[in-house]
Parts: sequence; structure tokens; C-alpha cells
Amino acid sequence: MNLRRITPSTHSCVSSQLLRLSVVLLLSLHDSRGKAIWTAHLNITFQVGNRIISELGESGVFGNHSPLERVSGALVLPEGWNQNACNPLTNFSRPEQADSWLALIERGGCTFTHKINVAAEKGANGVIIYNYPGTGNKVFPMSHQGTENIVAVMIGNLKGMELLHLIQKGVYVTIIIEVGRMHMPWLSHYVMSLFTFLAATVAYLFLYCAWRPRAPNSSTRRRRQTKADVKKAIGQLQLRVLTEGDKELDPDEDNCVVCFDIYKPQDVVRILTCKHFFHKACIDPWLLAHRTCPMCKCDILKT
Repeated sequence: MNLRRITPSTHSCVSSQLLRLSVVLLLSLHDSRGKAIWTAHLNITFQVGNRIISELGESGVFGNHSPLERVSGALVLPEGWNQNACNPLTNFSRPEQADSWLALIERGGCTFTHKINVAAEKGANGVIIYNYPGTGNKVFPMSHQGTENIVAVMIGNLKGMELLHLIQKGVYVTIIIEVGRMHMPWLSHYVMSLFTFLAATVAYLFLYCAWRPRAPNSSTRRRRQTKADVKKAIGQLQLRVLTEGDKELDPDEDNCVVCFDIYKPQDVVRILTCKHFFHKACIDPWLLAHRTCPMCKCDILKT
């Protein structure tokens, strides 16, 4: 095929049109707060013995009516056996040393609006609601009109139960909630048409770029993306603190196959999706390097 070389002036014209189109797209998406899903980064910190454990993950999503703000505090449970905070008289076991606190509440039993308002009336600076059992770490943006002044985030059931068990064992847990990324679950026909035109423009520019030497670092970019995906997957795996009486502390049980050391009380272990578990300090670097279970070779990205 005989192609005419694109001149610098032609390239400048196409770039100018692409810039104008980008401005139009930004204006179209300017009022997208109500249509977008915003993720929440949770920086979780707790102390086990003399060790301070810190874990950062994109573990939740902000509610549809939640302010997009940073909030932090000690994590607090509703008092009593029922964790859904549907009773208006529900109290929360706030630690004396906590200046600010976040309520950890179970989904179900009443509306999101009701349980968020119950926690807010008791002085909570934010509310974290964990999903139903059996849903894994699935989350969605809650609808909770009438609670616009308090940050509300949903996290998965596995992460919620992990935090619940830590607090029930007397572990002091603090969380910092940060605003994450915006996701558009759907686009209007108008915006989709603009993106179609943009794709055609980019394809035209690609013909120009095709004549230039290709960047040699595509494999490096793929490796970086894979590493980021592995870090995210590790952050979603369950953590557990071993205590006296756990069967894993029996001398006849297996040792950690990464460091070959026995498990001791207060050890923090990471539980993989294949149900094998290892010291958190051992398995996290292993997964970053190999991304598979050292015992059964289960790939954490595929499960």
C-alpha cells in the first residue's frame, strides 16, 4: 500500500483537533459525580504484641450520597450480639483514647440510611458497612439519601469479618479512608459517540506513529501492571491473628513452608483462596515474586 508521509503541519492540525475533542469530552463528564462510582482506599493499622501491622488496599466504594472526603479514626462495633445497628438505641464501644471513630456495621435488617444515621447520632465520624455473608469481597455503591454529611463506605464481607474478629479479640484497629479512583459504570449515547470519533482520530495518529521506532519498554509496562494487580490481589486476601488454642499451633500441624518456622500465638497469617495459610511477612514477598501458592501453585490472579 502506498501511503503518503504525514507532514509536521498535518500532524499539528490533527493534534489540535484531538485537543478540542478532549475539551468537549471533559465538559461532557464535568457533572459525572452522580453517575460515577468512587473507590475507597483503606489504610488499616493494628498492633499485635510489639508489632504494628499496616495494610493499604482499594477495599471499598463510597456510597452514592457520601461526601468524597478523607476520614480516619478507631474502628468501633455496635454493642451486643446484633451488629446491624438497626435499633435506634444501639450504642457503640468507643475506646477512651480515640478522638475520632468509625462505625463497622453489618449490612441488612434495615435501610442503609437508618443504620448510618444511628451511628452518626452517636458521634461516629464515618461508617463502614460490610456486605452479606457469601458475597466474598463484592461491593457496590449504597443508596442512603439523607446522610450527606457523613462518609459512608461499603467493603466486602471477607474484609469486614476479618476486621470484626480482630476487634472482638481486643485488638485496637484504626483506619484512614482516602478517596480512590472514579469509575463510570455506563456512558450516554452522546458521550459514546464522541469516544467513537476519538478512537477514529487516534487510529489516524497511529498511522503516523507507526513509521517511528516502537518503544522497547512494552514488556516493562506489562510487568508493572501485573505487579500492581498482584499487590491488589494480596490486599484482598484474608488476614488472621493466631491465638492460644488454635489448632494451627499444635506441634503436629505443618510449619510455614516459606520460612519453615512453627506458628506461635500472636502470629499474623495470610489465608490464600486455596485455604493454605502462611506468615504474612513470609507470603507477601513470595506472592509478589511468584503470585502462586508455594504449596499447590494456585495463581491468586486467576482465583
